[in-house]
Amino acid sequence: MLTVHRARRVLRAPALEMHLRRHRHNSPTTNTRSGYSRLQGLEDLDDGLLIETENDEDSSAAGHLKLQQHRRVLYYWRLIEHEIPHLVAYGGEDHPAIRKRTVVVPVARLPLKDEAAIHKFKLLAGTRWTPEPPANSGVSPLEETQEHGYFSISCEDFPVGAQNLKWASDALDRLLTEANNTKDSFEDIPLDTRHIESKQRKEAKGDHLYGRRRVRPSLRDFPKEWLPAVDQNATSDSPQSQ
Repeated sequence: MLTVHRARRVLRAPALEMHLRRHRHNSPTTNTRSGYSRLQGLEDLDDGLLIETENDEDSSAAGHLKLQQHRRVLYYWRLIEHEIPHLVAYGGEDHPAIRKRTVVVPVARLPLKDEAAIHKFKLLAGTRWTPEPPANSGVSPLEETQEHGYFSISCEDFPVGAQNLKWASDALDRLLTEANNTKDSFEDIPLDTRHIESKQRKEAKGDHLYGRRRVRPSLRDFPKEWLPAVDQNATSDSPQSQ
């Protein structure tokens, strides 16, 4: 007497055979010897699985899991055999972002003279400088050159990708030239990290809370060298001092 699982597998055999035959005649790759041999191997594996289940009245839970795993593998093999050949000539849709080019480079590897030039380069870079590499840059944060952070610049204004890459490279060269200029080092200007803090607040992973990484700024944090110079003689001669 057939059990429910056995009856389902026996009734499924003709439909599975018809499905494989239809794909074998419609697939362009099965006309070759290699494509026919791969498809024949799939049919033999399906037949073997059906014969295995017909010999037993029912299988255990582990047997069902094994059959499910085989079906999952066969599903992807059928996709490779019948669907992938149709995607060979597919070149992708025409989209404006295709011509976009991005340059990501560690600041430690740039030809900067000294620490003052590195600090000036970070100031000039603005929001394009981050202490960690961008998530989609393909650069690992565990590299040895992560000491001074990373610089990223992109362009998609031109119709050709090579032109966008050339513009990004030229912009990086101009920043390096200005950073190595010793006329004004901007050493008294602190580094602006508001774009990093804004990103942390959006992620809401805990670093955005005050007191975790830095405290809330106050008047004590205002640089004293930015205050205007006060004439002591003028202060002592004022009417209030008398």
